[in-house]
Amino acid sequence: MEFLRRELIYILYYFEIQFRQICRYWILGMLIGSFISVFAKERIHGIFAGMRDRKWGLFGIVPACILGIASPLCMYGTVPIAASFRKQGMREDWLAAFMMASILLNPQLIIYSAALGTTALTVRIISCFLCGCAAGLLVYFFFRDRDYFDFSAFEEDRDEARDEAGGNGASVSCRAPSSRDTHPNLFVRYILNVWRNIKATGVYFLFGILLSALFQRYVPQDLMARVFGGNEAWGVLMAATIGVPLYACGGGTIPLLQEWLRNGMSLGSAAAFMITGPATKITNLGALKIVMGFRRFLLYLIFVMAFSFAAGLAVNACMAF
Repeated sequence: MEFLRRELIYILYYFEIQFRQICRYWILGMLIGSFISVFAKERIHGIFAGMRDRKWGLFGIVPACILGIASPLCMYGTVPIAASFRKQGMREDWLAAFMMASILLNPQLIIYSAALGTTALTVRIISCFLCGCAAGLLVYFFFRDRDYFDFSAFEEDRDEARDEAGGNGASVSCRAPSSRDTHPNLFVRYILNVWRNIKATGVYFLFGILLSALFQRYVPQDLMARVFGGNEAWGVLMAATIGVPLYACGGGTIPLLQEWLRNGMSLGSAAAFMITGPATKITNLGALKIVMGFRRFLLYLIFVMAFSFAAGLAVNACMAF
């Protein structure tokens, strides 16, 4: 019992330190994320919809990526929006860039990532932006004359699931969510959005801090340095791989990344993790498989792993100079 009591004290001590370091970023991220969701979401999507008549060619991929990062929606919210853009004549390469960037980053996650330091935050923003651009370029060069996204499959899957749920589809994960920010009072609408944000991210945030405390207490620092440190390709590959099963919520991974970086993880390995994590999050994969089909979905997974590996190596090479 004395041993358990001592270990509990250590873990609570590490938990408290980590919580005090990151809590303000979590709170600020939720406040800003909810503000954008309530007051700026329609404006952002309106700007993207207005791009369809522009003759920008490949250069349109750049603003598409920026707007994808600025969008506060999750992937299941982005898919029906993208479907409406497609019906209005939006280019597929622009859609690919918008959706890829939207998967990887949003304003709330940017605020969370500030807890990792300026350098890590800059690496995350640049790597996610370039990943969105790369997705748009690949769709342009290899699917220029073919449809890359099949949004009708998403609509059919959603309608069938709604019918099986008794017509309302309330318990069906693939249903395109309608906006819940409908209260006539804007202040109340914002408060309700913040509360939903707390419920959606709070458990993952606290669990991430707990895992970080356990890592700090029981995982030797030199082990983390050997596995994820240095400029070796092995550490980048390992980080890209563990991003697949470990990533559940962006806010929940920030405490882990902070602890890993402190214990010797290279910035390139962190960059690889920050790409594969959200890109292979199970809910995102479910939505993408519906609108891509199996073959293109496999190409997507190969692209994500290859880009995250290359990005990690590039970051480590830059940091070495």
